Amino acid sequence: MKKITLTFLVAIAIFGCTQKKSDPKTAETVGTNVEHKTLTVYTSAHNTDLKLTLTDSVEFNDFKQPLETESAILVDPSKQFQTFLGIGAALTDASAETFYKLSKENQDHFMEAYYSVDKGIGYSLGRTIIHSCDFSSGSYTYIDEGDADLKTFNIDNDRKYRLPFTKLAIAAAGGKLTMYASPWSPPAFMKTTNNMLKGGKLKPEFYQPWANYYAKFIKAYEKEGIPIWGLTVQNEPMATQTWESCIYTAEEERDFLKKYLGPTLEKEGLGDKKIIVWDHNRDLMFQRANVILSDPEAAKYVWGIGFHWYEDWKDGIPMYNNVKAVNEAYPDKNLIFTEGCNEKYDLTRIVSEDPKLAERYGKSMINDFNNGTVAWTDWNILLDETGGPNHVGNLCFSPVHGDTKTDKLTFTNSYYYIGHFSKFIRPGAKRISSVSSANNLMTTAFLNEDGSIVIVVLNQGDAEISFSITMNLKTAALISPAHSIQTIVL
Repeated sequence: MKKITLTFLVAIAIFGCTQKKSDPKTAETVGTNVEHKTLTVYTSAHNTDLKLTLTDSVEFNDFKQPLETESAILVDPSKQFQTFLGIGAALTDASAETFYKLSKENQDHFMEAYYSVDKGIGYSLGRTIIHSCDFSSGSYTYIDEGDADLKTFNIDNDRKYRLPFTKLAIAAAGGKLTMYASPWSPPAFMKTTNNMLKGGKLKPEFYQPWANYYAKFIKAYEKEGIPIWGLTVQNEPMATQTWESCIYTAEEERDFLKKYLGPTLEKEGLGDKKIIVWDHNRDLMFQRANVILSDPEAAKYVWGIGFHWYEDWKDGIPMYNNVKAVNEAYPDKNLIFTEGCNEKYDLTRIVSEDPKLAERYGKSMINDFNNGTVAWTDWNILLDETGGPNHVGNLCFSPVHGDTKTDKLTFTNSYYYIGHFSKFIRPGAKRISSVSSANNLMTTAFLNEDGSIVIVVLNQGDAEISFSITMNLKTAALISPAHSIQTIVL
């Protein structure tokens, strides 16, 4: 593999090159003649200086039949699937607080690195929280305790950090960011436990006030210039957490949605907001989807099913097939990955470039997209040098950490791995058929609206792999370094 001389050692510098724009092409004609077409290869590899680095320029040649002992990837642009919505992260209180403890230079650096398509990784999706979550400095709501009429509702708490932070992100993304919101818990007085933390349920007499709360939140944020595209009903509705949490059975979530939340949003002129159910792990997502979507009165309000990657490992293997099962059973509904991060922050794993941290992202994104997912959302977009702030000590990794003592930004390999998708696969793209003949090479592929084809290849192994890509009876030969991810653009 030849390395093209480009200096990409920090997040801003890595993106000096831009994608070539192609003339729009129809699905029938794109990729039909790949002879003399050049594949541009970008590579990130652990324990090297390859960080989304332009490494190769390869041409298709005459078709070569791969042997069973060889690694090969077949791409067929004529086989098209779901439409891509975007990739992004959660703009939490913790992220916003950390951001404003950095220098103005690093604040600008951070925003460009995440949101610029040319100089960054082009995030186009964002998640926000409805009052506090674990990644807040403390618990709070937007009303006085006991105010069921919501007369005291205001979002003043968000004005110091989260609102201005979100506005900067939207501006950095070119003025548009697909934003959705999630609640972690209703106010304490609305719950059976009279506590925002440690689970509990929403009392039936507060179903309507709580539905009204969502509408007030959306209107308040939109008044601030932050459009809300959609919302989830409840973050992790089956988990009793030490932090803000609230339990809904599938039947309870269904009934709250069809009798209160859905009708309330319509009544308030917010019927166009996309409603996402479940918003929890892959393990029980089919059961939740089945209960809610089998009820026509509830299903009519549902845009899609959201899911996370925690606690869903069975026999050491994530339950990716449950995503596929929901997609097959309910093809008219969308799938969106709403949260994932590497837990239990440990700086030594970043310093040593533990490949498992970034490869968890690569494996999940490839599997989720291949199983029909239209959008993918990381958890905190930024955390401090401790993996916080977090008011219950639930410290985690983020793709970027900002040291609030030294003003140093650390771009981990997870940032670059996500960038191999988000920078090149753009909203409106169609996933296309991409199949690997080798278990040690994972792949997904998309056709952008401008006609460019993007193929992502992940090598989790300890050894370099020679492989081929074949499309329309033309073949190109490439090399995948050990513990690497590559984006190949045609």
